[in-house]
Amino acid sequence: MTGLAPVVLAVFLGFLAISVPLAALALEVRDHLGFGAATVGWAIGVQSLATLLTRHRAGTLCDQRGPRAAVLLGLPLTACSGLAYGLSSVLLIDPAAKLAVLLLGRLVAGLGESLFLTGLMSWGIARVGAPRTGKVMSWTGIAIYAALGLGAPLGLAMQSAFGFVGVGAAALLTPMLAWVIALRLPAVPGAGGQRVPFHRVLGLIWRPGLVLALATVPYAAMAAFLTLDYAAHGWPRAGTALLGFGAAYVLVRLVGSGLPDRFGATRVAVGSLIFEAIGQLLIWCAPAPGMAVLGATLTGLGFSLVFPAMGVLATRSVPPEQRGRAVGNFIAFADIAMGVTGPVVGFAIQWFGITAAFLVGAGATCAALCLLPSLRLGRSD
Repeated sequence: MTGLAPVVLAVFLGFLAISVPLAALALEVRDHLGFGAATVGWAIGVQSLATLLTRHRAGTLCDQRGPRAAVLLGLPLTACSGLAYGLSSVLLIDPAAKLAVLLLGRLVAGLGESLFLTGLMSWGIARVGAPRTGKVMSWTGIAIYAALGLGAPLGLAMQSAFGFVGVGAAALLTPMLAWVIALRLPAVPGAGGQRVPFHRVLGLIWRPGLVLALATVPYAAMAAFLTLDYAAHGWPRAGTALLGFGAAYVLVRLVGSGLPDRFGATRVAVGSLIFEAIGQLLIWCAPAPGMAVLGATLTGLGFSLVFPAMGVLATRSVPPEQRGRAVGNFIAFADIAMGVTGPVVGFAIQWFGITAAFLVGAGATCAALCLLPSLRLGRSD
């Protein structure tokens, strides 16, 4: 774990810049700028769309120039998104122009995240060895969702105390702390190899990637719309539910990371997705905030082991010289979910009400369950 610890810490700090604005962003776009749920969805989702379009390039950069180059470029770009968030709050311009600045920040964050996360995961695999890829996936996943769970209440607290400019300051500071850590780590060489077309890598990993995408939809729906759901019900402390998601996610990773090896990845994924679906249905029908917190917690508990199980399969499907591209393209499926869920759910909310977001999440997990029989996860199953 010694060789992996600084990488995990850098992932955590970098992802705080991604998670801190999420819950606060919905309130900023709707309550302060005056736009509707569909615009909220686009503001949340455009970052992941930008990330999706650049993941393969980020993986290629890792393979050809080494992961350090991608990380040292991506973290400062992510910090620039915080600067844009702050400017969108303080500039004396009309709401449409403020939204444009904010969206620019989201696009820059998407590019930065694509580079630093692909780089750090590839760097971690290179530092501890390819046979321990599952450990890298598990611990970087812990860092990501610990940051996502802690970032939401932190962002709402910063917004309450300092306005959206405080959110921007946090998103500026944390990736630069991660950059300092990365700067001190020794570089590892790139795997080299020829440029590989996107479709060739995608053809090897699309099934586990699609399961990941569908399993990510519940989190994407909560990140974009749970604060608005709480506001519609008149409930306080919306960040508590996302904190419950993150805490459950991390706890299951810490105590259950060996479950896919013991019982088989498909069996574990089936149980995980069932928990996710139950969690989403509880949020959908919650009469009180306590049940919504329970639903979010069950969602985090269920989602926790989907990422490493599918990630190990994805990286084992390609030769070593394409590992960075496999990591980048695998994570891109989560980007698809984050990018598409916001706009789609935003339109659904306009027709069926705010709680429709969580029915979409439950439906996505059921679709992932239907896809699992087509996977062949090797001897562990």
